[in-house]
Order: sequence, then C-alpha cells, then structure tokens
Amino acid sequence: MFTGLIEHLGTVSVIHRDDGGCALTISQSAPILVDCHIGDSIAVNGACLTVVEFDVERDGGYFKIWLANETLSRTDLGDRKVGDQVNLERAMGAHVRFGGHFVQAHVDITATILKRALDGDSLRLWFQLPEPTAERPSLLPYIIPKGYVTIDGASLTVTSVDDAQRMFGVMLIQHTQQKITLAKKANGERVNIEVDMVGKYVEKSVLAALEGGGGEAMRTFIQRIVEETLVNKGILPSALVSNDSGNAQ
Repeated sequence: MFTGLIEHLGTVSVIHRDDGGCALTISQSAPILVDCHIGDSIAVNGACLTVVEFDVERDGGYFKIWLANETLSRTDLGDRKVGDQVNLERAMGAHVRFGGHFVQAHVDITATILKRALDGDSLRLWFQLPEPTAERPSLLPYIIPKGYVTIDGASLTVTSVDDAQRMFGVMLIQHTQQKITLAKKANGERVNIEVDMVGKYVEKSVLAALEGGGGEAMRTFIQRIVEETLVNKGILPSALVSNDSGNAQ
C-alpha cells in the first residue's frame, strides 16, 4: 500500500528488453534505499514493482526492477528512456502519517496529456482517457470533481471532468511541480492512471445487491434510495413507502 506522496525522483540508467519483458535500473535513488531489502516493493511512476537488486552507494544508489509484459501494456514504463526521471515511493510504513490516499500502485490504464495552462504559480493539466473496450472499460465513473486520482504515482485532486470528451483535469501547485515528473512531461505523452479503489468496491457492492447478492443492509439501503426517488417523482405514494417501511421493521 502507498500514499501517492512522491518521496524522490530517480533516474533511469539502464534498460534491457527481451521477449519476456524489460529490466530497468534506476540510479540516483539512495534516499529511498537506506532501509531497502531484496523483494521490497517500490512504486515507480505509480506501478508497484519488486526490487531484485540494489546498492545504496553505487551510481548514487541504484536498484533494479523487472517489468512483465502485462506491466508494459498497462503503463508508460516501456516509453521511458535512459536519462528520464521517474517518481519513486516506498511502501507505506505503519508508523508514518497518512497524507495522501489509499494507493495500491496497480495502474489501471494510461491517459494522454491534452493541454496545459498556467494559473498564477500553479499549472493546470488536462488528460484524455482512451476509448473504452470490453477488456478495459471506462474509468470515468470513478473520476469525480474534488475526488482523488493517482497520476504517475502522485495523489492529486480532480478539478474538472468532461465525460463526453473522456477528459479530466488537475492542478499542480508550484511545490508539487518541483517534486514530481508530471510538469516536465509534454503534451501528447502518456501518464499512468489509477482511480480510487474505494469507488470500485462501492460499485461492486451495489451491483451485487441489485442482482440479489450482497448483504441485507446494502439491499435495504438501495431499496430505500429507489423508493425515495419514486416518491420525489410522484410515481409512488409516500404513504405506501411509510407503511412498507413500518412492516419491514
């Protein structure tokens, strides 16, 4: 589990690709390797990856990770070049303050940077999600104004959503612009997107209740919402709902 608060910017120093995937070596990373062990998880541009080799002193502190083809298909990490910086965050410790939001570092999909605009010292950015498919349905139901979204591993607040254009926007204050790679990416580049997992769990619970599964409390809750909606639209008499609720009790 991660928080979406980027700890450090590392630099891609070695890339090795083959049919099975890709190995990345990330250097200039000593500050996040002081308590590292083989097998630890580090979020790299928002993707949870396993450390297979590291050295705290060599090349400013480096570690090596392996990217499976699934990871390459879901993220922008296959686009990275030697010299590129990447956002890094260690797995959350139980003793630290939780300042971001619940981030699994399981990237859902990539989006494209469409445009940007300065707003005082801040930077506004807009992104477009790809056309949904059966294998990768739309993520827009989980992206709402003032909600959370993880972009390249950074926990950010959504400022706007345009469902028709599959677009959403965020704003970076000056401090954030200096601490993550997003402000340095150009229009047209891809970014890694992870939506708030709480929304996914809520949707699954509601769908299960509507289909006859789920817990009794959830089914009662949904029934009450439907009844109130029908009453407000004048389709169902309010007295009938009150009587049914009394009988249910």
